[in-house]
Amino acid sequence: MRGLIVDYCGVLDVSEEDSRRWRALFAAARKNNVATAVLSNDPGGPGAEHIREWEFNGIVDAVVLSGEIGHDKPDPRAFAIAADTIGVEMNDCVLVDDSILNVRAAVDNGLVGVYYQQFDRAVVEITGLFNIEGEF
Repeated sequence: MRGLIVDYCGVLDVSEEDSRRWRALFAAARKNNVATAVLSNDPGGPGAEHIREWEFNGIVDAVVLSGEIGHDKPDPRAFAIAADTIGVEMNDCVLVDDSILNVRAAVDNGLVGVYYQQFDRAVVEITGLFNIEGEF
């Protein structure tokens, strides 16, 4: 696995403590040569600056907003564009999302899916998939 794609709403828009933990996990992933992206069904525009900050601040490699690419998850084209944006084949990416429909669609299209319910559960799967060590 070489690409980590994470939903924003319901996953990254969390408490400050979980946000800090996500930032640490992204940093560890990137040190492990994993390309990272946020893929959100947000419509984009000026109201999405708080999501774009994840890229602007160097936390992830890219932010992909469905409203700006013309395809919402679970459309496979949204996953393909996110993977292309970070330069990784879809079948070499993991999608983390709090929508089981999006996770299922990702798996049906060759990605590995992680159904997000809480950070402590997801981090076990993510660190195992990417061989990441550390405390998050």
